[in-house]
Amino acid sequence: MKRSFLLFITGCTFLFSQSPPFVTTRGQNIVAPDGTPILLRGINLGNWLVPEGYMFKFTTTNSPKRINDTFLQLLGPEETKKFWKQYRDNYITKEDIVFIKKSGLNSIRVPFNYRLFVSEDHETRFAGPGVEMLDRVIRWSKEIGLYVILDMHCAPGGQTGDNIDDSEGQPFLFDSPEAQQLTIDLWKEIARRYANEPTVIGYDLLNEPIATYFDASKYNPGLEPLYKRITAAVRDVDTNHIIFLGGAQWNTNFSVFGAPFDTKLVYTYHKYWCDTTQAMAQEYADFMKKYSVPIWMGESGENNDRWIGAWRRLNERNNFGWCFWPYKKMDSGSNMVSIKKTAEWDSIVTFANTPRMTFKEIRDARPGNNVIQKAFSDYLELCKFSNCTVNDGYMNALGLKKQ
Repeated sequence: MKRSFLLFITGCTFLFSQSPPFVTTRGQNIVAPDGTPILLRGINLGNWLVPEGYMFKFTTTNSPKRINDTFLQLLGPEETKKFWKQYRDNYITKEDIVFIKKSGLNSIRVPFNYRLFVSEDHETRFAGPGVEMLDRVIRWSKEIGLYVILDMHCAPGGQTGDNIDDSEGQPFLFDSPEAQQLTIDLWKEIARRYANEPTVIGYDLLNEPIATYFDASKYNPGLEPLYKRITAAVRDVDTNHIIFLGGAQWNTNFSVFGAPFDTKLVYTYHKYWCDTTQAMAQEYADFMKKYSVPIWMGESGENNDRWIGAWRRLNERNNFGWCFWPYKKMDSGSNMVSIKKTAEWDSIVTFANTPRMTFKEIRDARPGNNVIQKAFSDYLELCKFSNCTVNDGYMNALGLKKQ
C-alpha cells in the first residue's frame, strides 16, 4: 500500500505519493519499489553456511555434521571450532559480494543451517553465529545495491531427508510437531529482525522439501499447511517481504499447491541435468498463468557452460528470474570462482573418503599432523576471493561481465 502525505505551501495543497521501499509482487512479476518489473539474476552462496562434502571433493562425508565429524578426527575440537569461525570469515567476504554485483547480477540467495541460530545444549534458545553472518552479508549487499534472499536450507528435523538438510536421513520435520514449531519460531525471529530491511527481498521457507526417496502420499499433504503456518507467523511481524515457496520432491512438484494464500508469494522451482527445451519449464509457466504469480528458478547448475547458457535463456524467455548454484567451490569450472586444491588437501580427501568404522581405522587413515595443519591453513587462505580463479566460460554462460 502506498503512503501519501500533504504539503501545504502558501495556501496551495500538493499531494505526493511515496512508494514503499520494498521489492514486492504484481501479477506475474516481481517489481521494484517504483513498480518496475525486475528479472532476478542471482547466484547461490552455497557451501558457506551449509558446507557440502562434494565442494571439498568428499564423497560419503557429505553433510555438515559428517564433515564436522571428519574435521574433529583430524583437528580435534578446539582447532575445528577455530577453523569453522575462520572459514565463515574467509569464504564469503565483501570482496565476493562486490565481485558478484560488478559481474552484473542483482541478487544472491543465502542458504543457511538452522543450527547456526539455535542452541539446544539444555533448552532450545536462539543463539549462535548465524545472525552475525546474515547481518554481515546483508550490510555488504546494501552498501553496493545487491538484493538478498534468505533460504532455510537445513530445517529442524530435516525437510528433505538427505545430506543437503543435515538431517538423519528422513524428512523428520513433517513427523515432529516440535521441529515444526521451532521452524516457525525461527522464521518469525528472522522476519522480526529484518522486517524493515529493503535489501532483503524475502524468505525462501524450505529448500527442496521431501526428496523423491520418500512416500509422497504421506508427506506431500503436510507441506502447504506448514508453509501457511510459517507465513502466518512471519506476517505477525513482517508484512513487507516476499515469501518464496518451493514445491515438493526437490522443489519440482507444484501439484501440492492450491490457490495462493498470501498477497506476496513467489513460487520457486529447481531443476538440474534436464533437457533445455520448453517442456522442462512448461508446467511452471502454466502455474504462473493460472494463478498470476511470479516464478523463480532458485537453483540449477552443476553442468557444462553450454547447458548453463541454454537453461538460463529458457528461464528468461518464460520471465522466470533465476539463481544458479553455486558461486564458489573447489577445483571446478561449474561455478563463478574456483578454489585451488593442494596436494595436502588430497590427503584430507583420501582420509574423508576412507571407511572409518573403528578408532584403529581412524588412526591408520589419518595423515601426519604437518600435512593436516598445512592443508587446513592453506585452504583458509585459498578460499579467499583474492586467491580464487574466475571461470570465464561460466560467467559468459550467465551473460555476465568480465572484470
